[in-house]
Amino acid sequence: MKMNDAEVMTNWRPDPATLIRPAYLSLAEQIARAIADGDLAEGARLPPHRRMADDLGLSVQTVSRAYEELTRRGLIAGEVGRGSFVRAARAERDPPYLPERLGEVIDLSILKPVSDLFHLEKMREALRCLAETLPPSSVLSFRPNVVFPRHRSIAADWLRRCGLDVPAHNIILTNGASPAIAAALMSTAPPGAAIAAESMSHHMLVPLAGYLGITPHAVAGDDEGMLPGALDALCRAGGIRAVFLQPTVVNPQTALMGADRRAELAEVARRHDLALIENDVLGPLVADRPPPLAAIAPERTLHIASFTKVAVPGLRFGYLAVPDRFAAAAANRHLAINWIANPTMAEIAARWIGDGTVEAFIAWQRDALARRHAIAAAALADIPFRAHPQSLHLWLPLRPGQNEDMFVSQARQRGVAIAPGTAFRIGEGPWPQAVRISVGSTSESELRAGLGAIASLMLADPEELMLSI
Repeated sequence: MKMNDAEVMTNWRPDPATLIRPAYLSLAEQIARAIADGDLAEGARLPPHRRMADDLGLSVQTVSRAYEELTRRGLIAGEVGRGSFVRAARAERDPPYLPERLGEVIDLSILKPVSDLFHLEKMREALRCLAETLPPSSVLSFRPNVVFPRHRSIAADWLRRCGLDVPAHNIILTNGASPAIAAALMSTAPPGAAIAAESMSHHMLVPLAGYLGITPHAVAGDDEGMLPGALDALCRAGGIRAVFLQPTVVNPQTALMGADRRAELAEVARRHDLALIENDVLGPLVADRPPPLAAIAPERTLHIASFTKVAVPGLRFGYLAVPDRFAAAAANRHLAINWIANPTMAEIAARWIGDGTVEAFIAWQRDALARRHAIAAAALADIPFRAHPQSLHLWLPLRPGQNEDMFVSQARQRGVAIAPGTAFRIGEGPWPQAVRISVGSTSESELRAGLGAIASLMLADPEELMLSI
């Protein structure tokens, strides 16, 4: 970025009266907002650390930490001997899945449960029944407290079967996991706050946090997930309000967090008075899983459950279970962004819970996934990868010298869509190169063919294919 300093030095200054603790994060947020609002244009040079510190009555170290935070977010860049400059706005992050199926592509990019005519017929049957028996309130009212009292009691019963005892009035009915995650983040971390997450997390966490003005910080982990010691060290630096976790197989690396690890993380959360956000959308599907975090730390855990990935993809419905301290905030945030869950979906879920259909879907899914993982083991024989018997995907580390963007492009040229690992990463790299591959998004024959193409790429030289003309 070669510009004349006199042309790019900014006249904008932060307001010292609005700085709050931790000061470095508050300063970083002011500068980030100025960039977003256009008060600091691309190429603008920020004042040197010492001048900024003197102007604001801060230490040089505090200003340095603020600039480091902005660099981590990709908002500014430093040049030795010249200073720190505002970077060009980053483009929206591409989704890790194929937005729509085009041509003869085997889509192994999107995370879906296995489904076939069994699921279609069950949904058709439910809709036929609703045509005759749909409660008037599901059609004629749009007030949640009028539509959903019975559904909340059924939700409490379902969560109890999943190992979680929550009062019915502390359960919010949602249109699946995505609005529940948004409401949970908004309820626990106000704009300008920071949250902790595993270094490999939900692909929507980074963009959603950015839209909400929240900063996600990556926490180191191992084969079970987040390390309690690493979380404790991050929290000692201050500013962390909540921890986002996916402890039961749905995380990109298919990790299943053990009971002891969950208890240790809960203890760290108590020590620093953190909220825990538990995305547990695969929980009921995973056999012999440990108790949910919400059962270990019920006073601070916001628990997210959904039927989309364990029952039928079209059943866009789920639950956000919250402790008393966040109940009012979560209800208000959900009203503001979603108002009410779809009453028709709520009614179908309630009936399926009552008549055992959900359990039948889960048993069916486990059997189907066992066959899918057997196909993956055969197709990727002698190629190391990570999976769980009830995971909807597998995690494939690439060989040294292989680049994941190039690998995804080569797979697409061979008619297979997969997700790059970068879509799930929190914070800056360098990262080990890897890809996520769905095992449930297509037929068994297409899965076998797609994995065969991926296996051949894994064994080939890491050289980019030239497009034929």
